[in-house]
Amino acid sequence: MRMIGLDVGSKTVGVAVSDPLGWTAQGIEIIRINEAADEFGFDRVLELIAEYRVTQIVIGLPKNMNNSIGPRAEASMTYGASLEKLSGLPVAYQDERLTTVEAERMLVEQGNVSRNKRKKVIDKLAAVMILQNYLDKHSN
Repeated sequence: MRMIGLDVGSKTVGVAVSDPLGWTAQGIEIIRINEAADEFGFDRVLELIAEYRVTQIVIGLPKNMNNSIGPRAEASMTYGASLEKLSGLPVAYQDERLTTVEAERMLVEQGNVSRNKRKKVIDKLAAVMILQNYLDKHSN
């Protein structure tokens, strides 16, 4: 049962997939989108779903620190609903509070990753963390 994990932002979607057994998550790519222009990258996500034979979608849910749903979480849920309709696959949401902050910290601690390089991989790493957290939470 292979899953795809998505870190949905207003300009990019970080993408990760699980191994076929659903134990580990690996970063795949970052898809450029333009939320303001209604360009969401669904075609590319659907291509990746087919390529990796995905059976479930996991989308990061950026809740507010007080556990409430704000505008970014609503946008992620709207994205998920559209993707569920387009793909016919079930969509699950994983609390992603602080995953981007944690991903940035991990890259900074490596010490040899410039700010420019961090910007290019941060969303993919966040997608890995979202999917890995989901896999860990739902493993048997």
